[in-house]
Amino acid sequence: MKKVIWLLGILLVMSCQKSEKIPADLARLYPLSINIKVENPMDVQRKDVLAELAIPDLRAKHSDFNPNAFVAFSDGTELPVQAIDLNGDDEPDEIGILMDMAPSETKSVDVRYAKTGDLMREYTKRTQAELSVKVGGKWKGRKYIGGHFENVKFLRVPPEHTDHSFYIRYEGPGWESDKVGYRFYLDWRNAIDIFGKKTHEMVLQNVGQDGFDSYHEMSDWGADIFKVGNSLGVGSIAMWENGKLTMVAETDSLTSQIVDNGPVYSRIRTNYFGWKTDKGKYDLTSDLSISAGKRLTCNTLTVSGNPDNLATGLVKHENTQYLQSNSDNGSNWQYIALWGKQSLMEDSLGIAVLYKKENLIGLQEDNTNYIVVLKPADGKLVYGLLAAWEKEPEGIRTMGAFREYLDGLVKKLDHPVKVSIL
Repeated sequence: MKKVIWLLGILLVMSCQKSEKIPADLARLYPLSINIKVENPMDVQRKDVLAELAIPDLRAKHSDFNPNAFVAFSDGTELPVQAIDLNGDDEPDEIGILMDMAPSETKSVDVRYAKTGDLMREYTKRTQAELSVKVGGKWKGRKYIGGHFENVKFLRVPPEHTDHSFYIRYEGPGWESDKVGYRFYLDWRNAIDIFGKKTHEMVLQNVGQDGFDSYHEMSDWGADIFKVGNSLGVGSIAMWENGKLTMVAETDSLTSQIVDNGPVYSRIRTNYFGWKTDKGKYDLTSDLSISAGKRLTCNTLTVSGNPDNLATGLVKHENTQYLQSNSDNGSNWQYIALWGKQSLMEDSLGIAVLYKKENLIGLQEDNTNYIVVLKPADGKLVYGLLAAWEKEPEGIRTMGAFREYLDGLVKKLDHPVKVSIL
């Protein structure tokens, strides 16, 4: 009898210790639990891993899971979380959990949730996406006169709009992590540009507010550091036709939408209707996404009409060294990159495009760009783009360090963390 009582006491203590890993007030708010296992298949430290789980998979085992009221804990530490909308219908499709992982670590994560309600906690904002247009003024020809900027979630681009219309703040949508910021021109140029950041804080909400192009001047937060001109910039979209590039310059219409703007993940969706090329017209959707702690932007493309290729690449600048991954190293993910004094401030900047070897048709170049020609699979294609500026906090300052960073990144892309629901 004493032995039974002793065992019950041990089990009670163990149970209490387990519950103490989650604060009692949160345990009451989020009474239901799902256990998640996350495995790092690599013998390297991985920082800011975004473990993603599809909500249908969660509900297959826990039918009452509520993506509007959940938290996550591991070893007594709360992890930043976010519900993620993948298709722009304002309904969450998956959840993301941000964590650091030791080499070869298997981490147990307790996802706690409430059956009903909207009860999400606030976390440090480490990503952002925004689109800001003028209201209260009027169009005069191709220029927008007067008004003030307001952020919008969705924009059908007016037919009057072109480059330097003074209608869209910094001329297009912007997105950033705590490492770097980007924008693309929502007009005939359709090229991706870089905001170099000297801070981990979110900055885009202030960019261009005190003058249309004041962001070209260095400030406390950083600046527009890249010259794009009539080029691919860093990872813009094009097609390789008859030995030349056709960028997404002429369309019947286009829309852009801020799909996600969260603490650990942000996403912009742009629809190009009737993209005119030598081979015909195509409807193209681009989803640009970034997660906390990352320089890498993922561009997920869906295209109609089964074109034989889509292309991307990097603008050629003087004083740069061309870098390319070793295509014989067994890695599916590959890269081309440029390193050198190519920023507008004449300091060191690395830029890169990352792509899957299985999609590669070939590498080309013209007078302005290094070009990657890729084959979509069933109308879909995914590639990555990034920039690394020497003046960002803990920035990459040498070509050797940049190459080491890229080689490590493609290995991580080849070996994503494994997430399972227990």
